[in-house]
Amino acid sequence: MSNIYLRQATMNDLPRVYEIIDGAKQTLKNRGVDQWQSGYPDHAILKQDTEDGITFVLLLDGEIVGTAALQQGSDKNYEKIANGNWQDISKSEYSIIHRIAVEPGHQGKHLSTTFIQQLLTMSYHLGYPDVRIDTHPENLVMQHVITTNGFEERGTITMDEDHGIRKAYQLVMG
Repeated sequence: MSNIYLRQATMNDLPRVYEIIDGAKQTLKNRGVDQWQSGYPDHAILKQDTEDGITFVLLLDGEIVGTAALQQGSDKNYEKIANGNWQDISKSEYSIIHRIAVEPGHQGKHLSTTFIQQLLTMSYHLGYPDVRIDTHPENLVMQHVITTNGFEERGTITMDEDHGIRKAYQLVMG
């Protein structure tokens, strides 16, 4: 039985976070997905996330195997949604899972699903039952992981970073 848990990242974790993100960029490139291929997310963004206390790491038997940012409050990229709408729960604040990645050597073990479940628990604990996430329209693997975790596709958003269209998803926990 494996020991899997989530914890907030520290500055000492940054080299491993960079490694995991760089590996995910290569995996996406190998799959022919044009996501994260223009420099984003770069080391400065990942460092800022960690300084802001929103980076979480997934540990498997004591080894960091995943990283994600759990942004809290709102995101300007999510204000305008096309081809759909957000489920209205009369709250303007929510959490957003960004920059989620599992180390390539550990892919295929359903760790992304476990990671999202733990991020959902953390989000709820922090007072955000409304959780949102997006992904590239060609990233079928992540779309499967997102919908497997109960998120519903709500429409499309446009990212400020690269003006790219992303499929947007939402999960409202009761």
